[in-house]
Amino acid sequence: MLDMNFLRDNLDVVVEKSAAKGVRFDSSRFVEVDETRRKLISRSEQLRSEKKRITKEIGLMKRQHQDTRQLEEQTTVFNQEISGIEKELVAVEEKFQEILLNIPNLIDDSVPIGRDESDNRVIREWGKKPKFDFKPRSHWELGELNGFLDLPRAAKISGSRFALYFDTLAKLERILINFMLDIHTDENGYTEVLPPFLVNSDSLIGTGNLPKFKADLFKVEDHNLYLIPTAEVPLTNIHREEILLDSELPKSYVAYTPCFRSEAGSHGKDVRGIIRQHQFNKVELLKFTTAEDSNHELEQLTLHAETILQKLNLHYRVVVLCSADLSFSSRKTFDIEVWMPAREKFVEISSCSNFGDFQARRAKIKYKTDRGKPFVHTINGSGLAVGRTVAAIMENYQVENGKIRIPDVLSRYFANRTVL
Repeated sequence: MLDMNFLRDNLDVVVEKSAAKGVRFDSSRFVEVDETRRKLISRSEQLRSEKKRITKEIGLMKRQHQDTRQLEEQTTVFNQEISGIEKELVAVEEKFQEILLNIPNLIDDSVPIGRDESDNRVIREWGKKPKFDFKPRSHWELGELNGFLDLPRAAKISGSRFALYFDTLAKLERILINFMLDIHTDENGYTEVLPPFLVNSDSLIGTGNLPKFKADLFKVEDHNLYLIPTAEVPLTNIHREEILLDSELPKSYVAYTPCFRSEAGSHGKDVRGIIRQHQFNKVELLKFTTAEDSNHELEQLTLHAETILQKLNLHYRVVVLCSADLSFSSRKTFDIEVWMPAREKFVEISSCSNFGDFQARRAKIKYKTDRGKPFVHTINGSGLAVGRTVAAIMENYQVENGKIRIPDVLSRYFANRTVL
């Protein structure tokens, strides 16, 4: 959510920057509803003030045994008008909040303007592409060949975009979760959290998932609970409606959770394998910080996510997303993309974003300073998406007979074995 005074004073900027994200902001509609709301509030306050004055006058007149019927009739008229205004104001407030909650976060001035993902800019690469003396197989082919990835049976159990892991592949996923958590807690200074996997609608409003992206969520029938699309949601809401101390910042949290997404709008994308699933595991990084430090903390969080790929010796690149490729809530995002040999292309494995105070305004998270109580800035990113890391290891560490070598840094988890 944007600052109300900034929004009113900079409508042209909001229109322009929303358009850069591909979102149309109807400023005239906002002005119309805002003015109606303010007039109703002003009239209600005026009537209440006048009613309060008359009520005092009635009390004084009664003590003097004077006739107060005319003034009492006037307060009745005031009560009726106030009641009508309050009913009208409820409807107007709903419209106003709907408008506010559907205005995207404004892009940072450093973000490149673009029309789609083709305008994203590569800012660095790490490592080298592996060389093969054979045509590399896809991870789903390798999984089927080795008998430890079964997509057809998963579809029988749950439908499309689900997976069954067996034996050492299941172990690899579990080990990667622990490996990532250990690196982020022991080396990168994050506090581990095990959050709920079900959250209420207020939590999703706070992070910007509701109302804009309701179609992407799985809701529990007859309950105000949703399966989390990412640990970003419960982690951000740890401090909802709280005031932190500036001495506590930055706060850095890491959490492993399963994630659940309906993948609305992704028909036909990544239908093979385990790249885009309805259920997947992810290790999430999240920071609460100050406005002054938020861009620095975004850089730090991105580097922390990169360390996992470096330790696994997987070739990757980092791209800054252009305006049109940014998410609804993000002001600036770095995507980390890992090399997938079978596709001969990079695939996103982490998205690291600076949300500024956009989420904090919705979730009412502030911090206390000598100068007042500003809203915190929130930063988050995958550290990493576990299933995609498994797929990347399978494809990058395959050998000609279809076996998969174990990355050196993980061999101790497999009793020093070298092959899955």
